[in-house]
Amino acid sequence: MKEIKLTTEVGIAPSDWKIGHHSRIATIGSCFADVLGNQLDGYKFSVLNNDFGTAFNPLAIAKILDSTLENKQPNPALFLENSDKIWLHHDFHSSLYGHDKEGLQAQLTDKLMIAKAFLQSADVLVITFGTAFAYRHKQTNLIVGNCHKLPADRFLKELLHPDQIMIAYDHLVQKLQSFQRNLKIILTVSPVRHTRDTLPLNQVSKSTLRLVCHRLSEKYKHVEYFPSYEIIVDELRDYRFYEEDMIHPSKVAEEYIFNEFAKTYIDSRAQNFMKEWDAIRQMVLHRPLHGVTESHRKLLKNVLAKLRALSPQVDVAREIAETEDKIHEFSHLR
Repeated sequence: MKEIKLTTEVGIAPSDWKIGHHSRIATIGSCFADVLGNQLDGYKFSVLNNDFGTAFNPLAIAKILDSTLENKQPNPALFLENSDKIWLHHDFHSSLYGHDKEGLQAQLTDKLMIAKAFLQSADVLVITFGTAFAYRHKQTNLIVGNCHKLPADRFLKELLHPDQIMIAYDHLVQKLQSFQRNLKIILTVSPVRHTRDTLPLNQVSKSTLRLVCHRLSEKYKHVEYFPSYEIIVDELRDYRFYEEDMIHPSKVAEEYIFNEFAKTYIDSRAQNFMKEWDAIRQMVLHRPLHGVTESHRKLLKNVLAKLRALSPQVDVAREIAETEDKIHEFSHLR
């Protein structure tokens, strides 16, 4: 009988190096960096997850990382006060704001210091590129990360050239290597579609990013590319793997991509933990059909025993405390 294959698998070779629960991982870039960071954090990995908020174009990402490594203060010419008297900065996401310029500057400086301290002992940096389209701030002639909904006539939209991105990342990769010689870098192109650029230009943008990732991974041994974009476009290849907006991958697609990431980069011991953790989370989420019963108390005690057994391996202090509280609450309701 003929075997029928309904998908074309991307086919990802396992990495020569692995991530374990001892690893420290930083993510930065588009909203897909958030997704990956949240998934790793949910499985108890040590993660600094996109701490500056989403940044979509590669030059904006490079500028943040360069400022982190060089202790650079946020560019004073890029602060702005919006109509609601909220202070923002064009190099950073709108989730980073202040009620005065000084407060925002202090907040951004603190975040840059925290990121530098984390990167000093980080093992892996995951950079997710969202789009090769960028906005140039006319007043300063600088590429910025966020327009903050200001009038369009204050910016010039441009498609970044691959060489323009490569020059920035040649400097950045070498600087990161000097800063933390054992740091591994994983590059990925976000599978989120930027339909506002039109679908044809979205493909131009993604192609530009993909070419840069290829060049960097070929040039530097410690830089690798993970094909999250190709998994969505070529392997899953169906609108049922998108949210209703037809732009963002669905939860199922995100889980599928993360599973492929885990197979590629996460060591066997951590993968075994992840399976066990999934089972524990299922037990924790269980809602007793008949309210507070003896069988549910036994389930909670079983969860507590499993958590205590895992505590030497990962930090589960919060989950232990929450489960103990539930058991204590149970005893009072009996």
